Formats: sequence, structure tokens, C-alpha cells
Amino acid sequence: MTCFLLFILCGLSSGALGKGKEPKEQKGKFSVPALDVKDQQLVLEANQTLTLNCRGRWELSWAFPVGVAKDQESVKVVESRCGKRRQQFCSLLTLTPARAQHTGSFRCRYRHRPQRQSPVYVYVTDSRQPFVELQLRSPDVVYIKEREPLVFPCRVTNPNASVSLVKYPDQPLVPDHRNIVWNSRQGFVVRRPSFIFVGLFSCQATVDGVKHTSKYLAIRLVNKITAVYLNASGPVQALQGETLSLNCTVTAELNSRVSIIWSYPAQANDSASITRRIEKRRSHTLFYSVLSIPRLQRSDRGLYTCHVTSGPQSRQANVSVTVYDRPFIRLKPRHGVVLETHAGQKSYRLSPKLRAFPGPEVIWLKDGMAAAERCSRYHVDGSSLVIRDVAEEDAGKYTMLVGIQEHGLYQNLTLSLVVNVSPQIGEKAVSVQDPGTVQRGSRQALHCTSHAVPPPQVQWLWYPCPSKGLLATPRA
Repeated sequence: MTCFLLFILCGLSSGALGKGKEPKEQKGKFSVPALDVKDQQLVLEANQTLTLNCRGRWELSWAFPVGVAKDQESVKVVESRCGKRRQQFCSLLTLTPARAQHTGSFRCRYRHRPQRQSPVYVYVTDSRQPFVELQLRSPDVVYIKEREPLVFPCRVTNPNASVSLVKYPDQPLVPDHRNIVWNSRQGFVVRRPSFIFVGLFSCQATVDGVKHTSKYLAIRLVNKITAVYLNASGPVQALQGETLSLNCTVTAELNSRVSIIWSYPAQANDSASITRRIEKRRSHTLFYSVLSIPRLQRSDRGLYTCHVTSGPQSRQANVSVTVYDRPFIRLKPRHGVVLETHAGQKSYRLSPKLRAFPGPEVIWLKDGMAAAERCSRYHVDGSSLVIRDVAEEDAGKYTMLVGIQEHGLYQNLTLSLVVNVSPQIGEKAVSVQDPGTVQRGSRQALHCTSHAVPPPQVQWLWYPCPSKGLLATPRA
């Protein structure tokens, strides 16, 4: 009985551990899906039907060439269970009618493990369309990148097509199977492109006496970012509900390819719209990316960063955005309401603490009159009042008027300025007169005229005449 219970517990334990696990990696049958074709490529005629049957151990999915994705109505996929015990999965793909642009790789793969797949390359031949991609009148652009092969993507609908590569105006380039290689599934591949591969090229194929051409403009990419800057030179402040617009401008060399990506606080909300524009100049290229948020919320405040990459190069510019609920004015003294300075000082600045949004209008008054009109030495610098060449008459009451007219907000602050004046004796300004001789015992009056702010204290000292050639010590 004990052995029987142990057997049941072990069985339950094994089942519980196995439940919900991913299928184990197996290298046996159906480790990758199996297609019902033996060759790695198929060749069909245009308007024929392509049928592919795929079988596997788990659920299946298909990956199609680019040309098929644009024409889904021609594709039909039927899923079913198959095998002796119906433990396998089958998927039947039908493509009808097959077109030249359907040429490419069809891949059957496991849905949960797409890296496990079985491909087959299908050519859909059409004598009227030897090249898979239909080209407009203007040539396609291909880029020469550092340490990467250059591909002229003129892949063909027939694996046996004869194609030549010609540089404009009439210079054929013969594949040497080392640097220039022809591949019917890719086109012409130049493994180590040099400067001679910059310019206009064409892939040419002649079918039934008709010449077909695909043109390509090869441009050498330059990865040099000269400058990145935003239209906001400092922190941005805005009111809730207003529109925020930030422009990231990138200056790069000609032929540069630039990627611009924004990161910002409410990025997950998709509340922002981004528009891009490229402007070619004679010596450089300008890339513009404008981020706009129509109705700002408190959640939109924070750091906005413009990330720019061009090949291995990367740069960025950022700005801080503050969103206020309502307009405001906050005004208070910086060092009290009574201030002191000295006459003769080169300049003195009256600068209370002011915070306001939106930017307010500031007017300074001196004793009730506009300061700038009262004296040419008074200059308003931002929200501060600067007094040049301070004089005694600059003492008085200064009033700062702050207003945001569109929101009806007003505030003022009055400061008293005391201008200290160094003591001066008026008699020193005139030449010294010889008092002459006076009669002994007579009364004489000596005058001392002085001025200072604050009022000075006057002290008299008496210097007796020198005795026997020696200077006497003055007496108070």
C-alpha cells in the first residue's frame, strides 16, 4: 500500500512539474517545420498557383516576401491538425495567381519560436517583368556605408536571367566574384565599395529583344553632426492648457542620414505630435523635428530631450519644462525695505526678489515719478533698477510696479534708499587766509562749516605755537 501511494505521489509531482512548460528543445523529427518541397527554390510561371504544405510539432505561421504583404487577397492559409493521432500541426498556403512581385522567400515557422523555420525561395518568372521591384521614373537611392557592402537590389524573377551592371553613361562593370558579385536573389553586391561607386548606375536585362532597366543613385553616407540645438535657449515655462512647441534643429554634412528621437515625461500618453522636415543647403543639410503638445497638463512638466544619431555619432539637446496651474506674481524685498549705499559709488542695483508667470511688465518710480524719465543715470535692467554714479540726491523712495495685464494681476513694493555722504569741511575748499594779528585778550570767532550723511560730529583741536623750535602737542 505504501509503495502504491509513493507511486501516485511521484506521478502527480512529475505531472505538476511538467505542466505549463515550454516544449523541450528536440533535435529529432520536426525540430523545425517540414515543407512538402525537396528543393530550396521553386520556379513558377506568372499566373500559376503556388501551393506549399507545412507540418510541425507546434502551431505554425508564415513569413512572406514584401510583395505578397501588399496583396493579401491572393493568399489563403488553412490550418489543421494532422498525423496518425492528430498530434501534429499542418498549414496549407495557397497563392493564386502568382505574380512577378511575389518572388522571394516564403518561410514556415513555429509561432512561439519563429527562429525555427524552413524557407523556400520562389521565382515567379514573367518575360515582361524581369526585375522583381517595379521602378518609377526616378532612380532609387542606395547608400554607401562605412565597412558595409553596397547592394544594387535588382533581384530578378528568373534565376537564369542575364543581368549587367552599368555606370552612367556607358561603363559596364563585370562581376569578378570577389568584389563585385551577382546574386539573383539580391542583385549586384559590391563587397568593398570605393569612391568609383558613387554616381548613377543601372541594372540591365534583355528579354525577347526588349531591354529592361532599373536605375540606382549611389550616395556615400557621411556621419558627421555639426550642431544640435533647440528653439528654447533656457528653461521653458507655460500655463496648463497652453500649447507647447519645441523645435530640434540638426546641422549635418551633405549626404548625412540623421535619426531624431524625442524623450519626454508623458511619452506613454501619445499626447504629442512630431513633424519632420529636411532642408538642403549648398554646404550642409538641416534636419528639423518639431514636437507639439496641444493642451499641456501638470504631468507634462519635466525634461525634454532630443536624441540625434548619425551612424556611430550621437548627440543630444534638452530643456526643462515647467507647467503652472495659474498665473502668479511673487514680490518681496531681498535685503529689507531700507537700503544703504555711498555717494560716489560707480553703480548700485535695486533688485527685489521677483517670481512671476507669464513674464510681467515692470515699472520703477522714484518719489512717485518714473525713474527713467527723472534722471538719465537711472537704467532698468530686466526687473532691476541700476543707478550709475551714485549721488546724494539719489536718496529717496523707490517703488517697483509689477503687472500682468492680460490676467489682471498687479503688485508693488516700495524701498527706501539712504545715500551716505562722507564728511566734508567747507573751509577746506577755499584758500587759507592769513588771519593777521589780533589784540591780546580780544574775543575772536572761528567758523567750521561741515556736511555729511548722517550728520557729522565736529571736534575742535588747539595747536599752540611752537616753543623753542619744537612742535607742541595739540590740546583739545
